[in-house]
Amino acid sequence: MSIGKSLVAEYDHEMASTRTVIERVPDDKYGWKPHDKSMSMGDLISHLATMPGWAVHTINEDSTDIAPEGGEPMENQKAGSRKEALDLFDQNLAKARAAMESVSDEHLMKSWSLMVGGKVAFTMPRVAVLRSFVLNHNVHHRGQLSVYLRLNDIPVPSIYGPSADEGSM
Repeated sequence: MSIGKSLVAEYDHEMASTRTVIERVPDDKYGWKPHDKSMSMGDLISHLATMPGWAVHTINEDSTDIAPEGGEPMENQKAGSRKEALDLFDQNLAKARAAMESVSDEHLMKSWSLMVGGKVAFTMPRVAVLRSFVLNHNVHHRGQLSVYLRLNDIPVPSIYGPSADEGSM
């Protein structure tokens, strides 16, 4: 089995949990945030819905500049409702899965760079970028969103085991 195909199983598991957390957020909470320095729920959901698509950039490009000099900075596509967020998430997830299933092991070992203003922020093998910058980054923000749910008395779904709101998986 290729590395890309082996990543798909992990990706599917994590993204299913992320989708479940996104599904819990009511549209009337999109503007809520726990602190002035925090992202709003809507911005956080848009970030999570966009993030699976980063796998495609990682596989198909040698680098991505999120703030190119003289150009527009990369921004998350905004989802104005739960339905829009889930549709965006599902579209990005399908593209990412297809890219991971078809990529060669050799290509995954090639370097990829994140650029900011034309300068390299980091360079890693694509497989490491998929795991850390895409997958682990998603898990981090999914955890953040689950705390937002708790702070709003919205039931937190089971993710790696039972939650205080759901006794079983």
